[in-house]
Amino acid sequence: MPKKILVTGANGQLGQSVKEISINYPGLDFTFVSRDELDITNQSAIVAYFQANQFDAVINCAAYTAVDLAESDVDNARLVNATATHYLAEATAKQAIPFIHISTDYVFDGTVSTPRLETDKVNPIGVYGQTKLEGEELALAINPKTIIIRTAWVYSKYGKNFVKTMLWLFKEKEEIGVINDQIGSPTNAVDLADAIAQMLSKNELVYGIFNYSNEGECSWFDFASKIKEISNSNIKINPIPTTAYPTPAKRPAYSLLNKTKIKATYQISIPNWEESLKKELTTLL
Repeated sequence: MPKKILVTGANGQLGQSVKEISINYPGLDFTFVSRDELDITNQSAIVAYFQANQFDAVINCAAYTAVDLAESDVDNARLVNATATHYLAEATAKQAIPFIHISTDYVFDGTVSTPRLETDKVNPIGVYGQTKLEGEELALAINPKTIIIRTAWVYSKYGKNFVKTMLWLFKEKEEIGVINDQIGSPTNAVDLADAIAQMLSKNELVYGIFNYSNEGECSWFDFASKIKEISNSNIKINPIPTTAYPTPAKRPAYSLLNKTKIKATYQISIPNWEESLKKELTTLL
């Protein structure tokens, strides 16, 4: 019998990417729900849904990801990123099933310039990172079968993201400035979706916190420059410091994730960010 997997946040980048790769995993029977079908911020709706349905695992792809807006919209950010996670952790704990929850590199303050380990000290510097950390802590405390996957700089052909913004700007502008002093690694949402499906396909799951982003490292300027190169754009991209582009939320200057644990534990092969970007852009250009 295939494993029955519930995916929340079905209309987001990761939810749609899981849907895209689901055809490759006949051993996993996915059910996708958007907020219209299941409001995860409504505790009684969650309780009723899980009383009516039995699953083998849940992937929570739903999140409040508007980093700057979160600074002035704290209650809504906390409701989605922490409170709803609490409700899902309780529901999955009651069914004694694994709960896979997606988190972020923004739980780190970015002051250390070596790739972040799952065990490193967390210290979010904005509301988004803080509420995501609260969600992590609640899930781990409530459901012992929790897997937290911290990821970073997610992009895809779906929704709003840096890659799609750059492609739009390349058509609209002749010259742009992109930050060159924030370092990390992008994540193709399809690669992350595939990694999660590989994990769920294992006979035995290992629980706890895992990092996942594409291999390699770059700045946002490097990322934009590679998008320019692959898309054959003529735009001029100027490297600028973070100080030249003030935003409501502070962002970590260095948030590259160390992926040794997920690769060793789940035998997952992670593509390089440049190769993965090239592959994804063929669907966008």
